[in-house]
Order: sequence, then C-alpha cells, then structure tokens
Amino acid sequence: MSNVIIAHQLNHAFGEGQLQKQVLFDINLEIEAGEIVILTGPSGSGKTTLLTLLGGLRAAQSGSLKILDQEMLGASKQQLSQLRCHIGYIFQAHNLMSFLTAQQNVRMSLELHDAFLEQDLDAIAANILSAVGLEERIHYYPDELSGGQRQRVAIARALASHPKIILADEPTAALDKKSGRDVVEIMQKLAREQGCTILLVTHDNRILDIADRIIYMEDGRLAPLPQTEEGISNPSPSIAA
Repeated sequence: MSNVIIAHQLNHAFGEGQLQKQVLFDINLEIEAGEIVILTGPSGSGKTTLLTLLGGLRAAQSGSLKILDQEMLGASKQQLSQLRCHIGYIFQAHNLMSFLTAQQNVRMSLELHDAFLEQDLDAIAANILSAVGLEERIHYYPDELSGGQRQRVAIARALASHPKIILADEPTAALDKKSGRDVVEIMQKLAREQGCTILLVTHDNRILDIADRIIYMEDGRLAPLPQTEEGISNPSPSIAA
C-alpha cells in the first residue's frame, strides 16, 4: 500500500516574536491508504492542530508534509483548496445547516465537486443517508434529529463524495455509549467499502478497537502509548522511523 500521509520533522507554532508558542515538535508520521488510525492523548497536546495541518486547513510552516503525494510546505491557497476536495471532515459539532434537511445538507457538499454536477445529487444523497441508517429521515431538519442521527448525517456528508481521506475530530464526544459506537462503526464500514483512510482524534477509550493503529501525542510530540493503554492497543509506538 502507498502512504497517503507522510510527515517528516513537522513543526508548528502560533504567534510571532516573543509571543510565539510552538505546539508541534518534530512530528514523523506515515499513514497508508485504507488504514484506520486513532490519534489520542491529553487535551492541549496538539492533536487538533496536527489534524488541521493534515487536512489542508492550515499551511505547513517547517519540515515536510506530503498529503496524497503533494508537498504542503509552501503550498498556495489554491493548492490547499484543491487538496481539501479529496478530504472529508467530521467534527465534534456536526456543523449541519439548520435550515437544510438531511438530504439537502449532503447534497450541498456534493455541489462543491465538479465531478458530481451532472449526476442526480438528490439520489446520491439519499443513498448515502440510507447507508448510515437514515432512509426514513432524509427530509428531516437537524433539530428534528437526535445527536447520534445528526452525526450520521455529518458522516454521510463527509463520505458522499468518496474522499481519499477522512479526518474526524472527537466525533463521539457529545454522544452516549451506544450512539458513539454506532457512528464509528458506520464510519469504519463505509470507509472500508470505499477504500478511504481515516484519522480519528478521540479521548473515547470505548472505540479504540476499531483502529488498525493507535498514535499517542503528548506535549506536541508523538510518543509511546502509556502503560495503561497498551492492553487496549498496540504496545509499540506508532511513529514513523
């Protein structure tokens, strides 16, 4: 399998001059196509910052970061925008448009991709919503859906365009145990079917078993998993050589 993400000596800082604060230190990481990887660690350790760099939401500052064979260091806004067309995003807050139905929310994401514009977008949206178990709620508005159902719409929206990478930031944080388990299993199933890569940031120990590999971050650095987590996940650090 080829690597869809390669980070080498990746660093990142916020602010300038005396106010500058470095938040990522010498990140070395490789993720293969089709792999499901969980990124975990304490709050404030830099997980979300790393996720935004990997998703083209921020430009890389130093080191090397290749996403889908494209170097992100020094990438232009246009290059970052083009990269984002190949990435699906799922966040803790579902970020659905409250004035659009579930089907319309998914359709809107498809309208951003030229490859889908001549297709039946309503049918594509309905099919992916059926795949996440919402076939009877495609015309419901977000405030008519439960938290778990809204997150399923967000998953459908992210996967509808068949992205090569899915980045998920705490997708189960606001959900109960069953709903959280359901949404990650749906993500896992659809991603396997589509052959896409998932990188999922979470503090939820209940879903660690869905991952092919677990990466641990602390104080802005990738590190070996703590002893207490080794029984749940792989015992060796998941850091690229």
